[in-house]
Amino acid sequence: MDDFVQETYFRLLKTKEKGPIRNTKGLLFAIARNAVRDFLRQKNNAEIVPMTENAPLSVLLDNESLPEQICRREELTLLNDAINSLPQRCREVILLRKIKGLSQREIAELLGIAEHTVESLAAKGVRRCADYLRTHDDRQTARHDAKP
Repeated sequence: MDDFVQETYFRLLKTKEKGPIRNTKGLLFAIARNAVRDFLRQKNNAEIVPMTENAPLSVLLDNESLPEQICRREELTLLNDAINSLPQRCREVILLRKIKGLSQREIAELLGIAEHTVESLAAKGVRRCADYLRTHDDRQTARHDAKP
């Protein structure tokens, strides 16, 4: 939710730079509606090819045993779930920084946000992913210990 508010406010400020605004309330709602549409469009595009498909992954090594390959796939699926659980803007920053390898400055320019915001979102994303993975690991351990 915070990401939508931030995105809406950012778009409103960019529109204000172009000239005076006659109907601020109407413009605000139109911008918010468009931000939600953009989010849904991006989400739908991102889910076209899920990472859990059976296609071979380049990170799997031919010399790994079958249990190691299965474990690696499960870890990748879990990481994918952790990243997908992040708020949109945070997820974008994590993917651009950690997967695409862009610098903070490049991400800031691409997304139209300040560099310190990129740094903050990246730290927040990594922390949330670590919490997600830790929580999942605790649940797995509890399930494994509960088996007779």
